Amino acid sequence: MEKLLIKGGSTLSGNIKCSGAKNAALPMIAATILCDEKITLKNLPYLQDITTIFELLGSMGSEILLDENMDFTISSCNLKDIEARYELVKTMRASILVLGPLLAKYGKARIALPGGCAIGTRPVNYHLDALKQMGAQIVLKNGYIEASAKKLIGNNIRFGGITVTGTENLIMAATLASGTTSLTNVAKEPEIIDLADMLNSMGAKVSGAGTDKITIEGVESLKGTEYSIPADRIEAGTYLAAAAVTNGNIKIDGINPKRLMKVIYKLEDAGASIIYDENSISISMTRDRPKPVDITTAPFPEFPTDMQAQFSVINAISTGRSNIYETVFENRFMHILELNRMGCDIAVQGNHAIINGVSSIYGAEVMATDLRASASLILAGLCAKGETVVDRIYHIDRGYERIEEKLNYLGANITRLPS
Repeated sequence: MEKLLIKGGSTLSGNIKCSGAKNAALPMIAATILCDEKITLKNLPYLQDITTIFELLGSMGSEILLDENMDFTISSCNLKDIEARYELVKTMRASILVLGPLLAKYGKARIALPGGCAIGTRPVNYHLDALKQMGAQIVLKNGYIEASAKKLIGNNIRFGGITVTGTENLIMAATLASGTTSLTNVAKEPEIIDLADMLNSMGAKVSGAGTDKITIEGVESLKGTEYSIPADRIEAGTYLAAAAVTNGNIKIDGINPKRLMKVIYKLEDAGASIIYDENSISISMTRDRPKPVDITTAPFPEFPTDMQAQFSVINAISTGRSNIYETVFENRFMHILELNRMGCDIAVQGNHAIINGVSSIYGAEVMATDLRASASLILAGLCAKGETVVDRIYHIDRGYERIEEKLNYLGANITRLPS
């Protein structure tokens, strides 16, 4: 199992370009199932999760071609298998995204119950209950979701809880349904808007994405399109946090700051100077230690749960006491034990982390438990005294494109150790 060796103490500086967003790319790739024509996706990040969903579509019969510009053309017109097997689904919860498109296009699907990061319960019952309201017959059998529907029928659906993948799944399912579907209590993440924009470029009729109510008017068929994946707001936020903990001065190009405003505000509260325009964000951290900032995670547009672990590190080396409340997932403080092994002073009470900033933390051997926990341990290693070894970095490769290369380009000292 590969590891990262981090020699702490470097100050990050320079410019990097933000990669395409994994959380936008995955539903867009799943949406290619809906169409009999070729779809070209640009700016796809090179990540394990992208490889996994391509393997999944390939196992069903999709044809996937990579051209000289590193753009992917996907043709899913001749699917021979409507099963998402466990060996492909177990590492990635987003595999559930093929359920809605398969039901809408082929009238049946068999999907293994998904795996992925161990950050708490992310139930698929919201997806299933909503699809049932559109006329789907669904049975859970031997660890699989077995679904069928002669034709999905539009309906007025209110989700029992806010779910990003559930919202995406139902938008895709409703594009080919009979009649109009109204979705309320939906997720508002930018990636929802991106998916709706792509589907509309294919001839779908989706309106209201990014608001409290999304309306989808079903159409008979969808056409091919060419679409560019937007920049990854969480990757950008992670590198901004890395600059904050290393007294750095960096610029990130290719990112829309409007998708990161809550993170930007909290970084400014911590003492960073931030300048941004419509396509870049620059950060300069001149304080020896950040000021403590209280955080409460919540669905977009509030502070993202995917930045909670990174801010745990900022607060851990701050000049005072801070509080982080995790309201999205109930098991997303597993990185805290590892941070405390490095000298941090953090106590966890349920969904509440109480952080007392310390003047120094120290390198140690630590183990990642999920994707964003991996990022937090790398950030801690960057600002720690001595050397840090991060194990189980397959998590980081699921969501960050060449993270050690980008950080080294900014002046870090990180080496990938072979298995």
